[in-house]
Amino acid sequence: MKIEKNTVVGLSFELSDLDGTVLEKSDEPMEYLHGGYSGMFDAVEEKLNGLEEGAELAVRLEADDAFGEYDAELKRSEPRSAFPSDLEVGMRFEGTGADSGHTRIFTITAIGDDAVEVDGNHPYAGKALNFNCTVLSVRRATREEMQHGHVHGPGGHHH
Repeated sequence: MKIEKNTVVGLSFELSDLDGTVLEKSDEPMEYLHGGYSGMFDAVEEKLNGLEEGAELAVRLEADDAFGEYDAELKRSEPRSAFPSDLEVGMRFEGTGADSGHTRIFTITAIGDDAVEVDGNHPYAGKALNFNCTVLSVRRATREEMQHGHVHGPGGHHH
């Protein structure tokens, strides 16, 4: 079966920087709903279209095609009193963008006596990346998966 809109694609993948340092690698197959459902980088989805099980693909993703450009305005300082006492650099939490009102993930980058520095950029923002994958499986999506816009686990709907 060929990868096309409304198929569920199973992949093994490796994401690396341009120097070849592996940033992420799948330990188990990851599945996504193909066809513009935001489950895969658009540039990768476009290249996967029409491929079949067993195909291998390597795609260079510019920052705009991956996690976007780095936005210095997403880095800010917050009062230390707004955080729990057991705080560590690298912890991540959900917060609201100052101007946008959109919820995003922030990473703690520094902790002071009175302030905590946080960054709402994805850790790979501003970086060109290499995405390498192997197609492990392709199947038709269920009606429920298409309606919900994502893959469901074995036995039905899981959120």
